[in-house]
Amino acid sequence: MTQAQNHARPGTSVADGKAFRDLNGNGIMDPFENPDLSPHERAADLVGRLSLEEKAGLMFHTVIETGPDGTLLETPGNISKSPTSTVILAKFMNHFNVHALGTAREAARWSNALQELAAQTPHGIPVTISTDPRHAFIENSGVSFTAAHFSQWPEPIGLAAVGSGDLVRRFAEIARKEYTAVGIRAALHPTVDLATEPRWCRQAGTFGQDSEASAAYVVEYLQGFQGAELGPDSVACTTKHFPGGGPQADGEDAHFPYGREQVYPGGRFDEHLAPFRAAIAEKTSAIMPYYGMPVGVELDGEPVEEVGFGYNRQIITNLLRDKLNYDGVVLSDWELVNDNIVGDQVLPARAWGVEELTAPERMLKILNAGVDQFGGEECTELLIGLVRDGLVSESRLDESARRLLLVKFQLGLFDNPFVDEDAAASVVGNAEFRREGHRAQSQSVTVLTNGTSDVGPVLPLSGSPAVYLEGMDPLSLHGFGTAVQDPADADVAFIRLHSPWDHRDDLFLEQHFHAGSLDFPPGLVARLRALAAKVPLVIDVRLDRPAILTPLAGFAAALVGTFGVSDTALLDALFGRVSPEGRLPFEIPRSMDAVRASRPDVPGDTADPLFPYGHGLRLPEPAGATSLSDTLGQTS
Repeated sequence: MTQAQNHARPGTSVADGKAFRDLNGNGIMDPFENPDLSPHERAADLVGRLSLEEKAGLMFHTVIETGPDGTLLETPGNISKSPTSTVILAKFMNHFNVHALGTAREAARWSNALQELAAQTPHGIPVTISTDPRHAFIENSGVSFTAAHFSQWPEPIGLAAVGSGDLVRRFAEIARKEYTAVGIRAALHPTVDLATEPRWCRQAGTFGQDSEASAAYVVEYLQGFQGAELGPDSVACTTKHFPGGGPQADGEDAHFPYGREQVYPGGRFDEHLAPFRAAIAEKTSAIMPYYGMPVGVELDGEPVEEVGFGYNRQIITNLLRDKLNYDGVVLSDWELVNDNIVGDQVLPARAWGVEELTAPERMLKILNAGVDQFGGEECTELLIGLVRDGLVSESRLDESARRLLLVKFQLGLFDNPFVDEDAAASVVGNAEFRREGHRAQSQSVTVLTNGTSDVGPVLPLSGSPAVYLEGMDPLSLHGFGTAVQDPADADVAFIRLHSPWDHRDDLFLEQHFHAGSLDFPPGLVARLRALAAKVPLVIDVRLDRPAILTPLAGFAAALVGTFGVSDTALLDALFGRVSPEGRLPFEIPRSMDAVRASRPDVPGDTADPLFPYGHGLRLPEPAGATSLSDTLGQTS
């Protein structure tokens, strides 16, 4: 008997020869406990049994942290505000966004402990554990986490660079298996915003600038995570950020007060909706509106209120619910009601356009807009107070509770929310999943230039050259070449750079968001130009956003762009062991002047780009190279 089966036994009863989980402990198989009834029937029955406090608890979704060795954390955490028992047993909350996780076994142990605690609530409502992306490279507690024990893949924009819907689906299938193994049943992704503003800091999580490609990829992504419909093996996805978070004024992000405005000078509002239409048709479990505040936008001839999308009834009810016929969960982005204070830093509530409202007034406006769940909040007492004061009807809570419970029933959480620690340890980050992720990284490498007028093509490299390195681990060269300290002794130099950004660290999270100028510092450019006079430079730029590559392209022997690629995976591509197949998922502007003159909502709008959307050179394939078709053939 597995550990998951052992965990499922407490509270199990038998009625008419049928075993069921007696969640409310009354010895009767009530309709919500009957696995033979439909999820809709079970959710409808349970809503009518819940207290006001239980309904309120369902409508909050906040950060949770783990204790050591897979235990529950019974103190406030780095970001989480309350002990685990408080939010589950006192506030009746049962949707949590987990941050740092230990080993797969520890993560599974923690998940089971969380579900055992939830079983002590009046109706035993199981917990839904959610996560931001955690299969790539970017570590930002407001956006995503590095892979750690999970298999590591390119960022989503790197999957888009490869240009294969099959690869997107394969990634999603593997990520789903790893998530479910440790009890994660909800993904706070995909991000289908369009990367139309070159300075915007969240492009790495998107599928690039093209609406048709993004719409196609989100279908494959949802198929891989959710399947044809939600079931016991699914991960429920939250597609974000409705109605498209890319067209930010000056490229600043709406996490922060200076980035609150979302603008459409090119009139492309509908183009940004296209991926969401595809996600709705594919039955995405949830949709998250962005923080942004629309400025100068009209819908059906009516001006749209200039308040954040999470507060905006025209956007959520009129557009999303009524016009696009969406009846799934609407989950607000984090902390629309209260300021977020972490240590000695603050991130003001993203109450853009309604900053003067009190916390209860903000909550009321969010509810009236049509939101089902408050992200990043645990102030259940405010919602209960609104109902008791007669400002919100309990039937309004019933409407959201029905949607939220339906997902839990569809996922099979009420029948068995537990996982097997041994299975988790064997599934998460297993050798095959890691190999597939590594190959995808190499395939996503995008060759922008290869050779100069003085030097012919340098890629793919061959032999065992002497290599001067900057921005790479010398150990990664094992099996490729020999690291040397003096460029004069090198046959070639490998230089890895990050796209430039302005370093900021006033508000909480600000230091993690790469924003501002895309220009490299002139001193760096001058130094690398001098280095290029001594040894051929192969320069890689990590393109979490576009960078102004114009000066580098003038002297690099080869210039490549990457979107979440390890040193070793990059070397596999540079030496042709795995064919680099990337094509740019966004254009590379020629100058910052061109960026400033472009329209944030229009894809490919910078004048005379250095490299256009879709640019990427193909290299001759050495014997033994692995192409994308080979990779997918091995895994089909």
